[in-house]
Amino acid sequence: MRSVCLNLKDSMQVKILSKSLIKPSSPTPEHLQNYNLSFFDQVADRAHMPLVLLYPHNSNNSINMEQELEESLSRVLTHVYPMAGRFTEDESSVLCLDQGVTYIKATVNCKLVDFLAQAREDLDLALSFWPDGIMDVDDTNIFITPLMIVQVTKFECGGLALSTSCTHIAIDGFTTFTFAYEWAKVCKLGIPSKEINFTSFNLGNLFPTRDLSKILEPPVDEGKRILSKLIARRFVFDEAAISKLREQFSTAIDCGALSFKPSRVEMITALLWRSLIRASCERSGHLKRTIMSFPLNLRGKVTFPDVANSFGNFIIEIPIKFEPDETKMELHHFVKLIRDSVQQTSSTCAKATPDEIVCLVVNLYKDSYAGLEWGGDNEVENFTISSLCRFPIQKADFGWGNPSLIHFGSRHSQVFWLNDTECETGIAVQMDLQETYMNFFEHDHDILAFAKF
Repeated sequence: MRSVCLNLKDSMQVKILSKSLIKPSSPTPEHLQNYNLSFFDQVADRAHMPLVLLYPHNSNNSINMEQELEESLSRVLTHVYPMAGRFTEDESSVLCLDQGVTYIKATVNCKLVDFLAQAREDLDLALSFWPDGIMDVDDTNIFITPLMIVQVTKFECGGLALSTSCTHIAIDGFTTFTFAYEWAKVCKLGIPSKEINFTSFNLGNLFPTRDLSKILEPPVDEGKRILSKLIARRFVFDEAAISKLREQFSTAIDCGALSFKPSRVEMITALLWRSLIRASCERSGHLKRTIMSFPLNLRGKVTFPDVANSFGNFIIEIPIKFEPDETKMELHHFVKLIRDSVQQTSSTCAKATPDEIVCLVVNLYKDSYAGLEWGGDNEVENFTISSLCRFPIQKADFGWGNPSLIHFGSRHSQVFWLNDTECETGIAVQMDLQETYMNFFEHDHDILAFAKF
């Protein structure tokens, strides 16, 4: 298998056939032509976030497939009009004059089944399907790059790689995944695009942009931490592994060490966090303090009207801190730390005003990444665990069935991405981790005991 994978890696080539602009099917009304960015957009990462969905060949993804994709995208853009706009010069809003999203057609000289076989060992091959040119987007050109880029790549067997890349400055994961899911419904079912479940564009009004220079300082370690090469791996916690893991927590509950039944995401997050801390210890020779960033989607967790399906960024990064002298290494200690931190933030946001939520974001930032104690200590480990479970992306069926593989991320920081398996009884993990940690992590006894690569 290894020699086959190496041959495919060396020989696989993506050929760009064409690039065009797909514009909304109906012009954006004049009163909607200026979309204001929000405070949450201001503090989002300045990066494009690629998403790759892989679909096997069937009888439906050849007949009029290209035309249906383009027409349905055009119709959806009419109702999600900021996607087709461009940033204004002052970077505070999006000018929605139907400029369009970049649409790329491509082919690849291999079969999907061969790609999937190699992806089990080398998930980085999925980078080949990121929209063309997206790796060249950085701080110098992100504001002049289209907000969304789409690429459709055909395999020799007729399978497809459908990839999108959206600017994180205006679009978070919820927005990206909801857009893809609703676009798929329009493409497959031909439903009127006005019926898509995606209508609110009011975050800029609730959380207007601020003068960040007066409330935020740059991270004290900015430019000092240089990550070694990041590589990706994918593994699965299946239903049996989750049941086995739950038994461990049941023991802690029965003896009074834990007072609640943790969720699947909490259990797996705790296990991944502890395994990474142990991998760091193996590498450095001692336990290090760690900040785990846990992005929390605020939709559905605040009392403001009409934000349940809001376009834009609406997440809060919860910094959860591990200190070797304060937190013990049993799993139930980790899961309790995670639950307490998330619930405290959720409870605060549930009864807070918009201004109070902004203050909370600023204070969390100052207390962690911009503070001398944590952000200023280069010995502190930083990484993110982002749960995409229960998001609709698993069911983005354009008429070809559900995707057989999903690939996330921008590959600019250490992240564990969690998403539901196709049967929804397990959790798949995509791990973007420094190469220097990978061997230690992959051989951690918890990972070997519970995860399947």
